[in-house]
Amino acid sequence: MQLDLLHSLLGLFSGSIVGLIMGLFGGGGSIMAVPLMHFVVGISNPHIVIGTSALAVALNALSNLLAHARNGTVKWRCAFLYSSAGIIGAGLGSSLGKLVDGQKLLLIFSCVMVAVAIFMFLSRADQGNPGAECTVEKAPKVVGYGAITGALSGFLGIGGGFLIVPALVSSTGMPILNAIGSSLVSVAAFGLTTSLNYAVSGLVDWPLAIVFVVGGVFGGYGGAYLCKRLSSRKGVLNTAFAGLILIVAVSMFWTGISDLLL
Repeated sequence: MQLDLLHSLLGLFSGSIVGLIMGLFGGGGSIMAVPLMHFVVGISNPHIVIGTSALAVALNALSNLLAHARNGTVKWRCAFLYSSAGIIGAGLGSSLGKLVDGQKLLLIFSCVMVAVAIFMFLSRADQGNPGAECTVEKAPKVVGYGAITGALSGFLGIGGGFLIVPALVSSTGMPILNAIGSSLVSVAAFGLTTSLNYAVSGLVDWPLAIVFVVGGVFGGYGGAYLCKRLSSRKGVLNTAFAGLILIVAVSMFWTGISDLLL
């Protein structure tokens, strides 16, 4: 796709929203990037949307990771253990995802989002243990969760933060603030693995990805600041995260059903 001025501005605007969401929630970048690329920027091929959004989200995750690292909210041992297992799953999942009809992928995407939103809402009062770490006893569970979410991330063409955050909370007992910061390592790793797989098949729009990343850098710092402020208010971050996922999931499900019926 040749980006004209209008599409470049739309890409910058959309990228800033993605960066803001990722800085605030750790996940949700692909939740926003996929529909924004599809409906706002106007990319019609679902597989190009998925491949390009995976690259943009991965690079934005690296930018947002710096902001969270400065705030001291990243548990590096957990982050690297989780992402190492997930990279293998993401490679296998993305290979399978390219073989599935694009519209069906978007429908699967929306259904998974609804399930995660319900989980996050039900666990909104759980504050977690700030001292939680990835011990030897917890390692098998962390690796298992990492491999599964990596495979789902690759299959659906997403960074996977909205899956990784609750999985890190569940497998380690850490607070959501630490899960959000730590998840960005995995989001970047999964997204790069998925996007490279799609790029080999020519399913990445490189100019659009660059524009998205530039917009995302600016939005990301604002999101990281809001994340730190909201984390002190019991259950607010979990509830907001669940609400965002549910709203976008319902919208994408409705659009996907409409496209299949037409």
